Amino acid sequence: MKKKTIEEINRKISEGTAVVLTAEEVSLLGKTKSPEEIFNRVDVVTTATFGPMCSSGVFINFGHSSPAIRMEEITLNDVPVYAGIAAVDAYIGATSESVFNKKYGGGHIIEELIAGKEIRLKARGKGTDCYPKREIETSITKDSVNEIIMFNPRNAYQNYPVATNASDKTKYTYMGTLLPGCANANYSTSGELSPLLNDPKLRSIGIGTRIFLGGAQGYVAWNGTQFNTSKPRNEFDIPLSNAATLAVTGNAKEMSAEYIKAAYYEKYGVSLFVGIGIPIPVLDVDMAKAVSIRNEQIETTIYDYGDPAHPALGTTNYAELQKGEISLNGLKVKTAPLSSLKKAREIAGKLKKQILDKEFYLTEPVNIFPENTSLNSLKQLI
Repeated sequence: MKKKTIEEINRKISEGTAVVLTAEEVSLLGKTKSPEEIFNRVDVVTTATFGPMCSSGVFINFGHSSPAIRMEEITLNDVPVYAGIAAVDAYIGATSESVFNKKYGGGHIIEELIAGKEIRLKARGKGTDCYPKREIETSITKDSVNEIIMFNPRNAYQNYPVATNASDKTKYTYMGTLLPGCANANYSTSGELSPLLNDPKLRSIGIGTRIFLGGAQGYVAWNGTQFNTSKPRNEFDIPLSNAATLAVTGNAKEMSAEYIKAAYYEKYGVSLFVGIGIPIPVLDVDMAKAVSIRNEQIETTIYDYGDPAHPALGTTNYAELQKGEISLNGLKVKTAPLSSLKKAREIAGKLKKQILDKEFYLTEPVNIFPENTSLNSLKQLI
């Protein structure tokens, strides 16, 4: 079997001869061209997603005051942040909520910091010989602090399921408001554009992979939490529900609020929309086949969020979901995306341009992800 290497592809990028297509473009090409022809024509396929990713946040180092303080309780615009790291380090979780306004939280702080806005900092400590100051109240911006490092433990789900509600009561969830009697269904994956659906075996994505993250260049740091490769797959090797995830990191000071957006879900809480783009190298014919996947070939499972056990009600595909209506047990159910297909297309196009402009090069993973993983559950002891 013929093969390409990432080194060869990077050389072609440097020489200006690399052929780069977005995942949608290569899916369209796949209707008339074989995987062998696509392998011979195309070097890189850009993928993207822009959706709510609750498991996100940033590490921040505020810098020392004079005299110094060991911050043990910290709020930013009245949003509590985690202070159990070191004297002036903290972690701002996207879902942390304001003490006074439950519709405002960590996601908003992160977006506003990236946008260059001023944030009010309040901190307290018990006072020690080396950190005698006990309280401080001041304002910060991204330019006044030392580092803002985005580290998201679980992003870019491989294939998130569809949520509906078969109960007789409205349910308010992280998948949005779900009306009773399966009156609507929400989904949150960009289909054929989605990164981990274009490399379902994660052959080119691993620890150290360079990615587009929030408008800047970032990296895959580890497999994401709840990384589960044991999910059933269809004939195209696509898992039928949430499977692999990524832990990602990058310099939030370089990011853009165009691709990092806070959100509030009614009666659920705060989240953060994160824009991620990943280039997939077309290394061989098998990879060419994988990136040619089309929405009608990508199936996902429909779960009932009206039941705490979330039983499966059936399956559908992204071609049907994106039409705005699916059939479920004889019912016509309206669908709506939580993720933005428009933004995903924009990111895939931007990443394509960066590669063609020799601003973005591919990386060889320093380690691959584990195989045959599954999830543990908490056991009730009392």
